[in-house]
Amino acid sequence: MRRAIYPGSFDPVTNGHLDVIDRARKLFDEVIVGVAHNDQKQPLFSLEERLELLRTTIGEADHVQVAPLDGLLVDFAVQQNAIAVVRGLRAVSDFEFEFQMALMNRKLEARVETIFLMPKEEYTYLSSRIVKEIARLGGDISAFVPPRVAEAFREKREQ
Repeated sequence: MRRAIYPGSFDPVTNGHLDVIDRARKLFDEVIVGVAHNDQKQPLFSLEERLELLRTTIGEADHVQVAPLDGLLVDFAVQQNAIAVVRGLRAVSDFEFEFQMALMNRKLEARVETIFLMPKEEYTYLSSRIVKEIARLGGDISAFVPPRVAEAFREKREQ
């Protein structure tokens, strides 16, 4: 079985993320969406909330799992018997950082390849950071995220 890991913080999951997941599903027998816990970031949504939002959003998509990811990505990939890590590239500016990470991951674990996928053109400008900023300033994010995620933002605002 050809299994891939699609890692990220997914704070929040966007339509661009979903597009990359869908593209990866066409290339691999199984895709594990690894939701990272990063001590250096202050996420808007907790790890549990991000896992729930992804599971709700993806639903019963064939051959896609959602799992928490803590520690080194390559260790997680080996534990999951994955042959590849999928990374989304929106623009040339993403490439330098992603290229460095791919080379480091290869150095740490040569059996795990990194695959770069580009989302649809309509999502190339989209990032979780931008979505959070639009929502913080009271803008409408419904075109950028799944309905359940937009609802979760409304719930956060009401708390």
